[in-house]
Amino acid sequence: MIRLPIVALVLLSLVVGAGPARSAGAEGKAGAEWKAGVAAVKITPQTSMPMAGYAARKKPSEGVALDLYAKALAVEDAGGHRLVVVTCDLIGVPRALRDKVEKRVLEKHRLPPACLVVNASHTHCGPELRVERLAENRVGEEQQRAGADYVAGLEERLVALVGRALAQLAPARLDYLHARAGFAMNRRRPTARGFTNAPYSDGPVDHDVPVLRVSDPQGKLRAVMFGYACHNTTLPYYKFCGDYAGFAQQYLQEDLPGVTALFVAGCGADQNPYPRGTEERARQHGRTLATAVEAALETVPRPLGGPLVSAAEEVAIDFAPPPAREELQKIAAGKREPDAGHARRLLEELDTSGKIRTSYPYRIQVVRSGDDLVLVALAGEVVVDYSLRLKRELAGPAVWIAGYCNDVFGYVPSLRVLKEGGYEAGEATKYGPLPGPFAASIEERIIAGVKRVNKGATHPSQPK
Repeated sequence: MIRLPIVALVLLSLVVGAGPARSAGAEGKAGAEWKAGVAAVKITPQTSMPMAGYAARKKPSEGVALDLYAKALAVEDAGGHRLVVVTCDLIGVPRALRDKVEKRVLEKHRLPPACLVVNASHTHCGPELRVERLAENRVGEEQQRAGADYVAGLEERLVALVGRALAQLAPARLDYLHARAGFAMNRRRPTARGFTNAPYSDGPVDHDVPVLRVSDPQGKLRAVMFGYACHNTTLPYYKFCGDYAGFAQQYLQEDLPGVTALFVAGCGADQNPYPRGTEERARQHGRTLATAVEAALETVPRPLGGPLVSAAEEVAIDFAPPPAREELQKIAAGKREPDAGHARRLLEELDTSGKIRTSYPYRIQVVRSGDDLVLVALAGEVVVDYSLRLKRELAGPAVWIAGYCNDVFGYVPSLRVLKEGGYEAGEATKYGPLPGPFAASIEERIIAGVKRVNKGATHPSQPK
């Protein structure tokens, strides 16, 4: 098992708070002493930039359909234990960016790494954040500089955003609710030649829409944080846009004046919004999701009690053994892409370091609100099997599983998906820097890690 870097060791297993925790039972859930603060910042690029998400794109962005935002929700329990959830209308958050932000937030705001969750909506109509990918795609120097400048500016904005949310902390009430939305459909259709990317109505899905309602002590709504397990891939065009998740947030903020809406992407790596392909469809799905959130707000709420606890850990998930050098040389010499390019990258890694990586440090994060809610934040593009399984196996009345958190490096397949094969199982790794498909142990390694981290988040640590 690989542990977090030294900065994260401040809180590897338990939250470091600012005061002793108060049990929810002593004050009653409905009267739990919470504080909450919310902030938002526009992060739409000010210039044309290469876009992330579709390898077929051959030119930079051409305008803006809907502004992109980063938003932060800060909460604090009666004992002074804090959590900040940052949501971004972006394809993902590179590990390097997350590491820089968490280090600065720890130094500037005394917020330990395990108390910061950064989630990306995975819109495919946002800027490319992986500067190394721009160079690999032979993007011009001007565009590479634009990408590097944007990422540097984004780091500054995220650090400041966390600070503003913490500065807004004020007495609040937290409630959990949920509803359902049905436009997500499994996209792994079985055919005689294997699994293809197409709507498959008999595949597994997770249509749950979890909602965290944040109100002031008088009941006035201040913020709603909501989730859904589905790719943000309705739109194929060259305009910046948050896709259905961006429109859902916009509609909620229009329908609920003065309220900040934050979207948390779920385990939707093998789910697509259907039908898709036009802005009208993206707006339609956004309206559907916003309506589900508004419906949830009409249901009987589950008031959240404290204490607030959080824990994080990195576990090693293994790669399947790569081809031998001779086989890689043969593939690299061929003209079939992306296979040849991927083989060349592996040969370069072999020549540079003398070996090819055998595992990846996978980040797992768990947040608990007393015995009322468990939030599991998983790195990467996680397939729906993880959400469905963890909801069955984790104890507690409410379990919220999020993907695309803290480090979006590629697909995280389940054992089922690995056995079936196809894009999410390993084909997608040919387009990036990973050595190849993950080993069959990946699902059990991650599930065991979640349960271990969740067990470690039972009691908050006492302040020093």
